[in-house]
Amino acid sequence: MNLAHLGEEAVARFGEYTALSFEGRELTNVDQQRTAARVAGGLRRLGVIPGDRVVVLLPNCPEVLAAYAGILKAGGVIVPVVFLLSPAEVRHILDDSGAKVVITAPELAAKLEGWSGPVILVGDGATATPSARAWGDWIAREADAFDTVDRADGDLAVILYTSGTTGKPKGVALSHANLASNARAAASLFELDRERWNLAVLPLSHSYGLVTMNAGNILGTRSVLLRWFNPDAVLETITRFRVQSMAGVPTMYAYLLNYPDAGRFDTSSMRSWGSGAAPLPVEIVEPFEKKFGGRLVEGYGLTEASPVVTTTRLSGVRKLGSVGQPIPGVAVAILDDDDRALPVGETGEIGVRGPNVMLGYYGLPEETARTLRNGWLHTGDVGRLDEDGFLYVVERKKDLIIRGGFNVYPREVEEVLYAHPAVAEAAVVGMRDALMGEEVCAFVVLKHDTVASGDALIDFCRSRLAKFKCPREVRVVSSLPKNPVGKILRKELRSLLG
Repeated sequence: MNLAHLGEEAVARFGEYTALSFEGRELTNVDQQRTAARVAGGLRRLGVIPGDRVVVLLPNCPEVLAAYAGILKAGGVIVPVVFLLSPAEVRHILDDSGAKVVITAPELAAKLEGWSGPVILVGDGATATPSARAWGDWIAREADAFDTVDRADGDLAVILYTSGTTGKPKGVALSHANLASNARAAASLFELDRERWNLAVLPLSHSYGLVTMNAGNILGTRSVLLRWFNPDAVLETITRFRVQSMAGVPTMYAYLLNYPDAGRFDTSSMRSWGSGAAPLPVEIVEPFEKKFGGRLVEGYGLTEASPVVTTTRLSGVRKLGSVGQPIPGVAVAILDDDDRALPVGETGEIGVRGPNVMLGYYGLPEETARTLRNGWLHTGDVGRLDEDGFLYVVERKKDLIIRGGFNVYPREVEEVLYAHPAVAEAAVVGMRDALMGEEVCAFVVLKHDTVASGDALIDFCRSRLAKFKCPREVRVVSSLPKNPVGKILRKELRSLLG
C-alpha cells in the first residue's frame, strides 16, 4: 500500500470536514487532498520518480502536511528535517539521503549552502529566484487530482534522521507498512470524540508527530496545529477551542506545570495529555493533573519502531512509573547479553518485535545488523516487565553510571530531585573519577522565585537514596540543553564535565 491512501480513505469514510486549524486558517480534509495532488504533480514535473528522496525543512504549518502527502502520492520518500538543525547537520542529511528536491522556507534557505538541486520556498514572502520556486506559483499550475503511485508494503516511505546524540545523525528507514501498522495500532486505542479538537504541537518532522498525523487520517480527527511549543499559546488554544487531547514530551509538561500565568486559562476540557520520547518524571504527574485536569498518559517508543511500542490506555489501569503495555501486534521482551528473554521483574535490554520495526539504518548495513539481530530490535534501553506486561524503562544503556562497581540509574536519582519543591528540571550524568571510575553529577534548573544550593540538594538526595547513588556534585543552571523535540541532551552535559 501507499501511506497516501490513508488521507484518501478518510475522505471516502467521513466525507468533507474541517480537519485543520492553523493561525486563523481552516482547511478541510478535501482541501488538504487537493493541495497534496498539486504537490505530487509539481514533483513529477521536477523529475521525481518513485523512490526519490524529498527533504522537507519547515516548522509546523499546513504546507508540511501537504508536502508529505504529495511526496507519497508521487511515490517519493519523505525526508523530514527539524528546522532548528545547523547548516552542517542539514548538509549531512542532504548528502546522506541523496535528496532530489528540498521544500523549505526563505528564512531557512541559507542552511542549504552548496545545494544545487531544485528548491521550493514556502511562506508569505516566498518569491521565485534563479535557484528556487515559490510554493504558491509552483502548485498553481497543477491539477487538483493525481493518481497515487502504487508502492509495495516494504518500499521505503520515510527516512527519519536521529538527533545525533552519539555522533552524526543516522537515517532510520521506515516502510509504508511500518508506518501504516503503527498508525492503525495507535488509532485502535483511541477513546476520544473524533469531532472535538485535538492540539498538535509536536514537530511534524519527528516520528512522534508523524504517527499522530497518520493516526489522525485513519480516525478522521480535527487538529489545531501550532507552529511550535509555547506555554502561553498551548494554554490559550486549549481554552479557545475546548481541546480534548494533546501529545507532547515531558519537558513540555514541566514547562506548563511551572508556567506562572497558567491559572488564568481554562483547561477543564482536557481528557488526555500523551507523553513520550523521554521518561516522564513520576513526581510531576499528580500536581500536573490536579492543576490542569485530564490524565497524563505515558507511552514508550523510538524512531526505529515507527515509533510507538507501548502505551498506557486512557481508561485502563495506570501504573505510575510504567510506560504501559505493548500496542496491538507488537511484542516486547527483556533480553540478557546473549539475547535470551529474562523472567518477569528482571532488568535487561528492551527488545521489540513487530511490523513497526524499521527496515534498517539507511546506507549502514553493519549498524543495521548490530541493531536488528536474532529477530529483535535492540533498543539500547534498559527496562523490566511486570506480571501484567507493563513495561518500566530504567535507563539508556549508554547513560548507566557505574560507580565503584555499583550500577546507578540516572532516572532514579532524577526522580528524587524532582521531588524537591525547588526543582523544575533535573538531569543526571556520570563524570570520570580516578578512584570510583565514575561519580554521579546532577544538573538542575530551579523553579521561578525559588532558591536551593547544590549542597542542600545533595542532602535531600541522601535522605532518600543509598549513599552510592547520591550526587557528589549538583550544578544549578539556568537551562538544560535539549534537542528540537525537548529531549535532554546528556552528551552535551557530559562534555561540560571535561
